[in-house]
This record gives sequence, C-alpha cells and structure tokens, in this order.
Amino acid sequence: MIIERPAAFVTPEFLIRLATESWEIGGAASLRHRTFVTEQGIFEGHDRDVTDRHALPLVAISTMASEADEVVGTVRIHEDTPGVWWGGRLAVAPAYRRVGRLGVELIRLAVGTAHARGCHTFLAHVQMQNVAMFESLEWQSVGETDLRGHPHMKMQANLAAYPSVTDPARGWMSLRRRAA
Repeated sequence: MIIERPAAFVTPEFLIRLATESWEIGGAASLRHRTFVTEQGIFEGHDRDVTDRHALPLVAISTMASEADEVVGTVRIHEDTPGVWWGGRLAVAPAYRRVGRLGVELIRLAVGTAHARGCHTFLAHVQMQNVAMFESLEWQSVGETDLRGHPHMKMQANLAAYPSVTDPARGWMSLRRRAA
C-alpha cells in the first residue's frame, strides 16, 4: 500500500508548559542565544541577565512519537514588583515560526501563569514587527522605547482575556497547523 500524502496522517504536537527539567531550561537558553545573539544581533556574547535568576522559563516542546523531543519556543516571566509581571525573550525557532501558534500559546501561558499568581498588570517590551500580533491578542500599546538600539513597544495585556493557569508545569498540548 502506498500512502500518497503521509503528511495528512502525521500531526506533530507541541507541549506548552513551564520548563522544569534541566534539558528544557538549557534548551530555552540555547534558543534564546540563537535568536537574540546569533540571528538578531541584539546582544553580544549572551542575552543572560540578572532577571534570569528569578524568572520562570516557559517552553514549547516538539514531540516525536508522543514523547518530548526539543525546545522550539520559549518566553520568560517574572514579577517586578508585587502584582506587576513582565514577559520577555519570546523566541520561536525559525523552522517552527509558521508551523502553528507557538508564540501565541506561549503568551497565553505566560499571562495566565502570572494571573494565577496575583498579577494585576502584565507588561512586555515587544519588537515592532510583533505589535500587531499582540494587539490581536488584546494587548494595548503603552509607549515606544528603544532597547539596545532596537525599537520596541511597551505593551500591556488585558488580563480579562487570559484565564488563570494554576499548574503551568502541566501545561497543554498544541497541534500543528495543517498545510493546505
């Protein structure tokens, strides 16, 4: 038997969750380095900073045969002052940027996780090319700023649009978008 369109029978899935295993945390750091140091040139040497000491790394993990395989997306969140949370370093591996809604799912997990932990304000500095995506997710622009020579928009999430995520380590599955 010959299957003419095997891709129609293969639906890669992704785990969207809090990074808890060392390989997940390392994979998130590696992806951030490839994105913000190598690809975009925003940082020289590395993108690590003092925020990483207390930030929560969230990841999108590809699966193979229903088993976790590789970190293909990440974002970090942290509480800056009581009730004020920030998201940052959102990155999706180039080969996965058009696969599904990985960035959107990571944003949903980020805001929902902070919401469950008492967040009343969730902010992010968003690269200008991503502002429209954030606006479609019910974020509002607060003002433009320049970070390391790159224009960004400071944005605030509408918390009413994001249900609380009380168990981010459990996370959820996200399916690959089918090609037409």
